[in-house]
Amino acid sequence: MNKEPVSRELFDEVMVPNYAPGSIIPVRGEGSRIWDQEGREFIDLQGGIAVTCLGHCHPGLVGALHDQAEKIWHLSNVMTNEPALRLAKTLCDLTFAERVFFANSGAEANEAAFKLARRYAWEHYGPEKNEIISFRNSFHGRTLFTVSVGGQSKYLEGFEPAPGGIHHADFNDLESVKKLISKGKTCAVVVEPIQGEGGVMPGDQAFLEGLRQLCDDNDALLVFDEVQSGVGRTGHLYAYQMYNVVPDILSSAKGLGGGFPIAAMLTTAKVAASLVVGTHGSTYGGNALACAVGQKVVDTVSQPEILKGVKSRSDKLRKGMMDIGERYGVFSEVRGAGLLLGCVLTEQWQGKAKDFLNAGLDEGVMVLIAGANVIRLAPSLIIPEPDIDEALERFEAAVKKLTA
Repeated sequence: MNKEPVSRELFDEVMVPNYAPGSIIPVRGEGSRIWDQEGREFIDLQGGIAVTCLGHCHPGLVGALHDQAEKIWHLSNVMTNEPALRLAKTLCDLTFAERVFFANSGAEANEAAFKLARRYAWEHYGPEKNEIISFRNSFHGRTLFTVSVGGQSKYLEGFEPAPGGIHHADFNDLESVKKLISKGKTCAVVVEPIQGEGGVMPGDQAFLEGLRQLCDDNDALLVFDEVQSGVGRTGHLYAYQMYNVVPDILSSAKGLGGGFPIAAMLTTAKVAASLVVGTHGSTYGGNALACAVGQKVVDTVSQPEILKGVKSRSDKLRKGMMDIGERYGVFSEVRGAGLLLGCVLTEQWQGKAKDFLNAGLDEGVMVLIAGANVIRLAPSLIIPEPDIDEALERFEAAVKKLTA
């Protein structure tokens, strides 16, 4: 096997050009630090876009993967397996859920959620009750169904015709939902409690409570997309627990595997009953390797000291970024919850988020963007506080150069 170092140029030769990866190629990670091919060190505030929730090569996750790899890797869904059953039981014990469906990605978990919502309404109210209400600037995945439910037309361009029966309201605007919702036609309202790709925009308490009431009044299901906000990201295992607004269906992925692909759709026994044998499936969903790792992630993240630590780290990171913003006039606010934060660029710097990402990379700190106007931070939930201090120093050096 050829294990010679490869160059970034090889990407352009062999990969479909739907990504535009940066110039560096990371080859090793430990905790909240990453090293590239040249041995350069970076502090990781990206977290694989809210995925590596326990950092890189967490010994507990490595151990869980290794142990399961020596037992059994994969079974078709003609069989079940112990890791899947254990993880499903744990998720039910820790949440509102009574039933779990496993998949491989957030898009697949959402696809299952949207299909279930329509199937449930079809079964209980009839085929005309099939409309889904979502929100502008939302993001729910890249399948044709999920990208249609998502409220960003740029992701649908060139892929029409899109699935029908989908309407988009304005996030945090309950009146816009009231104009669209119908007892006779609406089967579900789908919402991210904190919009991630849409700019790290938290839902207002009254808005999410209002959605719950509107769904109850109109016999519609409330679906929370917690692909990005879940698994401890907000300092609660799931963000719905922070808001005390309980959905009927919840999708989870990203951090659920700490970097190993796994996703889950959580729901009640009553709603789950509509997905009878043969109505939906996933070849790798509930894979024994993934579920063994997911079990270790949930067991670790759900510990009170871990969730409490998210808040203290959030406070430090939020204050540090706001201080930088004030010193250099670059951020108007830092919003979000826990370790899902969005630093909103001031008017002078609108449209230049990518410049800040690249400047940070030059100084050895990895950040994300959410659109052209927001710097997004989603580091490990257990990032050491000295790493936060050093990351802030490196990012300030980047901002100083950029604004000079």
